[in-house]
Amino acid sequence: MPEVPRSYGDPRAEYLAVRRHVGLLDRSDHGLVEVTGRDRVSFLHAMLSNDVKSLGPGRGCAATLLDVHGKVQVIVAVWVLDDRILLVTPPGMAEKLQEALDRHLFAEKVSLRNATGEMGFIVLAGPETPSLVARLTGAVLPEGRWSHVAASLGDVSLRVVRGGGETGEPEAWLVASAADGERVRQETLAAGARPVGLLAQESLRIEAGTPRFGADADPGVLLPEIPSADLLSDTKGCYPGQEVVVRVRDRGHVNRHLCGLVLEGDLVPPREAEVLVDGTSVGHVTSAAWSYALERPIALAFVRRQHAAPGTTVVVRVGEKTVGASVGDLPFPREPGEARA
Repeated sequence: MPEVPRSYGDPRAEYLAVRRHVGLLDRSDHGLVEVTGRDRVSFLHAMLSNDVKSLGPGRGCAATLLDVHGKVQVIVAVWVLDDRILLVTPPGMAEKLQEALDRHLFAEKVSLRNATGEMGFIVLAGPETPSLVARLTGAVLPEGRWSHVAASLGDVSLRVVRGGGETGEPEAWLVASAADGERVRQETLAAGARPVGLLAQESLRIEAGTPRFGADADPGVLLPEIPSADLLSDTKGCYPGQEVVVRVRDRGHVNRHLCGLVLEGDLVPPREAEVLVDGTSVGHVTSAAWSYALERPIALAFVRRQHAAPGTTVVVRVGEKTVGASVGDLPFPREPGEARA
């Protein structure tokens, strides 16, 4: 499948399309695991960090698969249909997820299938997304995150899924067969959506404070170290890693937090750039981008708990230089700079 370019010529205009109108984000590189069988709900409920049993057909959630130490093995979107459950994974993670779940299957009536490449995923994002979806498909975009409805675009059958807010704007996933994916893409572009490249996508995501698996979360990261309110249920039964998550919540703390950094100057730091206080390393950058709202670099970074409070002054090592920065709230507050021509 073709790679998404860094930009389609003007990353700032692409960013503004999402903030003001509607942009198109290509997610065709994402993986898909199909779960069927009569025990599918109870099995996934016991394996994932969020509540699956409470989800009826047409609903969904975000969740993680943890190891027994509470570390994030993958972040998934869960979509419940009448006869199956779909797990949408980050790029390259469907096979690993299938294998990990399969290791926990014993007598349960559950079948797991890697369906990556069978469906095309396009995300519309921006304040005009609900009206564009209605105009194209006649469907009303569901209110709840990851809720979904069957719809059609002409003679193409598709599913419309409310996104999880990765960009900080209303989002709709348009899910069709891979064979129909390009047609859906062209129809949405013709209706006014603007394609959004990776530079603008990262600016949107980081401003929204959304962790990305493989950058800000990975198998070395504890779930409580990242923003996780949408990823877990505090009231469900046991799942791998729950003991650690509950112990941190009730009786302890983590030693670092994923924080936002607002940097001085115009240098965007690379991944793994050191975060320093008084010359001592207190963390590292996990992802960074130019913020078209704040008109300066921003980053997500793991910072030691003692230095993670909003307003804390730090410096970031960028090559041979150090750049001043301050810890900020997530999501980043957006200022009027984004509205200037």
